[in-house]
Amino acid sequence: MKTKLFSLLIIVLVLSACSSDNNSSDNSNGTSYFPLNNSNNWVYKYDSTLTTGRDSIYVSGDTIISTITHKKIKSLAQPMGFFSNSLRNNGIRMDNGSLMLNGATGMDFGGNVPLSFPLSDFVIFKESAVPNAVLSTISGTINQDIQSYPLTINYVLTSKALESLPTFTAPDGTVYNDIKKVKTTLNLKITTTVSVPNIPIPVSLTVLSQQDVLVATHYYAKNIGMVYTQTNINYQLQDFSQFNVTLPFPSSGSDSQNEVLDHYVAN
Repeated sequence: MKTKLFSLLIIVLVLSACSSDNNSSDNSNGTSYFPLNNSNNWVYKYDSTLTTGRDSIYVSGDTIISTITHKKIKSLAQPMGFFSNSLRNNGIRMDNGSLMLNGATGMDFGGNVPLSFPLSDFVIFKESAVPNAVLSTISGTINQDIQSYPLTINYVLTSKALESLPTFTAPDGTVYNDIKKVKTTLNLKITTTVSVPNIPIPVSLTVLSQQDVLVATHYYAKNIGMVYTQTNINYQLQDFSQFNVTLPFPSSGSDSQNEVLDHYVAN
């Protein structure tokens, strides 16, 4: 039951307000590890703990965000996988060897706690990065009421370069050369204030102690793009049985996702 409910915990990127324009500023066709020429596309086989399917994303053209030209990433349907969702409907640009993502990332925690984290020049890949170098990090606080529970959500989203590999064999047996790995981590802490029987004043409780709820490892192949992403999502709430408090989402959740490149066009 908990696992089924947790399947709703899917990362969805929501496009920030931006518009297409022919004026250019600091535009690039990307790194050789993620070519961004118009009409480039990638189709992924997706599987998770509960379901399987296929995701596809493509470069639709230019879009202007804060006067700077980006490449717009689109998909024909709502993707299921973390990586495809992370790029869908957002702007991406190259700057000094870094791929920067602009838009907003959203998360439906536990199935009915929608969250949104704005992204501004969040670095998802850097070709020259050394292993363990932090590429980008954002943090903030969201205040949100869910079924009479006032939640305070502290988040940290981080990307980090991992090691390079001369070759890599994907889960489907395909061998790729010249690989660079990147890890993306979402860390959350959630607190709330509740009324507890026999206690005259509201009590502040830690709903979710600080923990990494999402860890994704991306494999980028030269002249191709992202060829494989493994995403693990886990969380464990505090035990409130002593307070006779029932929260409006599952007390724990776990999911494992794989996105494996099936075919692509990367000019």
